[in-house]
Amino acid sequence: MTVEQFFDHLLKELDTHPKLKGYYRFLNNEKSFEFRKAYYIQRLEYIHQQMKNIDGPVWDIGCGYGTTALFLALNGYKVHGSTLEYYFNEIPQRLEYWSKIGDISGFTYDYENLYDSKPEPSYYAAVIVQDTLHHTEPIDEAVKIIKTSLRAGGKVIAVEENGNNIIQSFKLFLQRGNKRIIDYTDERLGKTIKLGNENIRPYAEWKRIFEKEGFTLPQESVHYVRFYPPFFFKNDCANVIAKEQEKWRNNSFLRERFFFGLNFTAVK
Repeated sequence: MTVEQFFDHLLKELDTHPKLKGYYRFLNNEKSFEFRKAYYIQRLEYIHQQMKNIDGPVWDIGCGYGTTALFLALNGYKVHGSTLEYYFNEIPQRLEYWSKIGDISGFTYDYENLYDSKPEPSYYAAVIVQDTLHHTEPIDEAVKIIKTSLRAGGKVIAVEENGNNIIQSFKLFLQRGNKRIIDYTDERLGKTIKLGNENIRPYAEWKRIFEKEGFTLPQESVHYVRFYPPFFFKNDCANVIAKEQEKWRNNSFLRERFFFGLNFTAVK
């Protein structure tokens, strides 16, 4: 299943699932639809492309509602998702919907804190962390757990926010100040855990963290998304995306300071 085909099915699902509709916000405002769609599709396509040569089980850490895991399962991958909070209760309804679209038997999931997990050493061929790393603390311990779970040559596929983005950094500072790590009490787990409080980082910092644990980060895997504001996407969305891609590759200042999304891959 292609990303575009999956997205079309997702839109139909949102009409029947109010909590998902409020979360993804694709259908909330027609004026921002193409803007949000472009961001979502580019990120999912990045994961799809990085998965091309993966032959083995996948761990989707912080899988949320299981959307990416469902897409991968529909494409024949065996994916286990770990999730927390309110996401967990919505997944059964999703399984009912997507099982009518295709074979999702490769998707399993549980309610689990990463730091309580005991993955089989060298079991996974890939680990996906989509909008997850900036919630994961202590980060060094998390990377150690991920490394243990991966086979030699296995990938960590990260989809993140750019911690160098001036606008987003200022917005988050107004929301949380410098309090980047908080304590969160999870009633289902019955314990208090550490949580990254939107603790976004720039690529250079992620590179340092992963290289410290012996990972290699191929430069060709680094990818930035979202530069232009919503009104630019009204007409020729594909052309706007192409212009954005040209800008980040050719202008390091704009890339580091004004692109919102950051994708990268680390190899064990």
